[in-house]
Amino acid sequence: MHAPPIWAISCSSSHCVNTFFVTVNGGGGVVVVVVVVVVVVVIVVVVVVVVVVVVVVVVVVVVVVEVVVVVVEVVVVVVVVEVVVVVVVVVVVVVVVVVVVVVVVVVVVVVVVKVVVVVAVVVEVVIVDVVVVVVVVVVVLVVIVVVVVVLVVVVEVVVVVVVLVVVVVLVVVVVVVVVVVVVVVVVVVVVVVAVAVAEAVAALQDQYLIMIKWGKVT
Repeated sequence: MHAPPIWAISCSSSHCVNTFFVTVNGGGGVVVVVVVVVVVVVIVVVVVVVVVVVVVVVVVVVVVVEVVVVVVEVVVVVVVVEVVVVVVVVVVVVVVVVVVVVVVVVVVVVVVVKVVVVVAVVVEVVIVDVVVVVVVVVVVLVVIVVVVVVLVVVVEVVVVVVVLVVVVVLVVVVVVVVVVVVVVVVVVVVVVVAVAVAEAVAALQDQYLIMIKWGKVT
């Protein structure tokens, strides 16, 4: 016996109820139940796929934004450090030049005074003083150059370490956020699917019990 589908019955008389009961008992109800379950499952799967795609797009956008921010921060830090290093080097060079000029002036004054005061020993004294002054100036210049080089190297190392730490922290934060979002989405999807399936099964059971009841009365 081929009965009409369950969705085609729209009346409330006893004849319609009996026909609905015969449809379920005849096998058509099982097909309808299967179709309803399949439709619900397909809808849930489509919703899950859409949610996953949206989450993936959001995660990709967040990662790209974080990478751009990190790159900009690194560039800004490097530029600032380079400017500071240049300023420090210029200041050190200016100080060195001033010190050298002062030393030279003092030496010249001393030499002139010694020449004027003691002509006999001026040559020897001048030679000794010049040698001493030259040695002192060379030592001071070497020390200053070494200090500047060490400062530049230390600053560069500190900058690299800070940048690496910031990048690692940002990557860890992004990974943790992505994992938490994925876990939350999976839990929500599982709960929604479970609730939808439970409600669908309960509704189908209620309809089946109602059909049995009306079938017994009529």
